Amino acid sequence: MVKIFVNRDHVYRRGHVEFIYSALKNMKEFGVHKDLEVYKALIDVLPKGKLIPTNLIQAEFMHYPKQQQCVIDVLQQMEDNGVMPDLDMEDLLLNIFGKRGYPLRKYWRMMYWMPKFKNLSPWPVPDPLPTDTFELAKYAIERISSADVNSVVTVYYSADIKDSIDDTWIISAQSKDQKRLLSEYSVEEPVFVEGSYNVWIKGNPINYFVLRGKAKPFIDEDIDIDDVSNISVPKFYFKPPVAKKMQIIPSVHEQEDGIIFSLCATGTSSKDSLLSWIRHLEKDGNPNLSKLSVVFRLHSGTKEVAKVEDEEEREEKKELDEK
Repeated sequence: MVKIFVNRDHVYRRGHVEFIYSALKNMKEFGVHKDLEVYKALIDVLPKGKLIPTNLIQAEFMHYPKQQQCVIDVLQQMEDNGVMPDLDMEDLLLNIFGKRGYPLRKYWRMMYWMPKFKNLSPWPVPDPLPTDTFELAKYAIERISSADVNSVVTVYYSADIKDSIDDTWIISAQSKDQKRLLSEYSVEEPVFVEGSYNVWIKGNPINYFVLRGKAKPFIDEDIDIDDVSNISVPKFYFKPPVAKKMQIIPSVHEQEDGIIFSLCATGTSSKDSLLSWIRHLEKDGNPNLSKLSVVFRLHSGTKEVAKVEDEEEREEKKELDEK
């Protein structure tokens, strides 16, 4: 479509801005919203030399503001999608708007900041991202469990559990501290399987579940080291020093709303797959889990929408089954 628009009329070509905005809206639908060459082709639609300001007043008052704002929006969409421009785009913007154009200033800011933030993520993922849900779930669980460096990510299969209904994979993460906390947990208190929660891997949502227990009561006293209202000086008054109580610092898994014993992501996110996950945790160094009451608190963030086509498909399936 870009080639058709460019070759349609070389002399009186009009509608550059409208064409670019229409293309920006449909880029994601065609799967080219992260393609640098497509963005360069859209900017190249604008005429060269005509939009360059001839004096300082025109430059500061945004000469041809509609066209300049259109290209700024193109660069902003590139920044939102993580597409880094190259040096050829600088030459392109220089030929269209000149060295004092606002799009060129936007380009310079992008070239300063985007390389700084490109490799700052502590959880890097490959680019392009794999489309397999198993690999994405593995990246998600590794990202969440990285709060404890001793966490071990294990892959289970529900087919290994007897009487399981689902045949799917289970990616679980648990550390030695979590196993210790689970072994010390009171048998009288239940544990909860909660979820599903969402974690995003480059625009791809992954559902995960948490095995949580009741929170431990601990005293959280804030001591002000600058408080001089009650100073004890035993050197002069021969008073015995006041004995201070030691407090065990809670681990990262002991939160205010509960103790996190483990987390997982399954291929089907069903209750049967989560039950298989609990059975695998029992065998994998958590014998205390078989004595505890497990309560499932499952919720879904999406709602099923009934369609007329579904009833038609059901009738067709019934007819095929009868045949």
